[in-house]
Amino acid sequence: NTTVILGAHDIAEPEKSQQVRGVLKYHEHPEYNPITNENDIMLLQARSSEGTEGLGGHQGLGTACPACQLLLQSRSCSATLNEYVQPIPLPRTGSDLPTGTKCMIAGWGLIDEDRATSKLFETQVSIYSRRKCSLFYPHLDSGMVCAGSFHQLRDSSQGDSGGPLVCNKVAQGVVSFGYNAPPGVYARISNYLPWIRKVMKK
Repeated sequence: NTTVILGAHDIAEPEKSQQVRGVLKYHEHPEYNPITNENDIMLLQARSSEGTEGLGGHQGLGTACPACQLLLQSRSCSATLNEYVQPIPLPRTGSDLPTGTKCMIAGWGLIDEDRATSKLFETQVSIYSRRKCSLFYPHLDSGMVCAGSFHQLRDSSQGDSGGPLVCNKVAQGVVSFGYNAPPGVYARISNYLPWIRKVMKK
């Protein structure tokens, strides 16, 4: 069974900051295509600490990963909010982010060719223009956004899938796919706002 670990920094250690929740429901996007990675986004509804359903409770955003890193604002809580665990705002509009916007990514993926990390790493990346990104990924669609730091070779890595792309303290993307060099491709959250709101009202 998949679990959601909130407030984690070192997943190899039982930290006091961690909150572990089971997953009550999985909401895969109905038009997800595993071949093209279109609509590569999933909502996880976490159980409350007592193992019961939290009505409209916080949901992890991303692929079905052992440690989902995003919490969405909703009407009630299945998580205990504190200095380690806080909800993150969603975009307010469906507009593209301006080219060059500085963002942060974080995850427990590979930090070199064959070594993963148990400690949470983060790095800064910049948003690519849709035109420039299409040179790397010709099949890029409106539900995707590119980000990376080409000159410093900063990017998400294998094992980071489902992790957040946070720009100006707003969740703007979810790590999706890429090559072994920047830029990486992220599911563009603003494109999925109607679907996210629909699922969260259920």
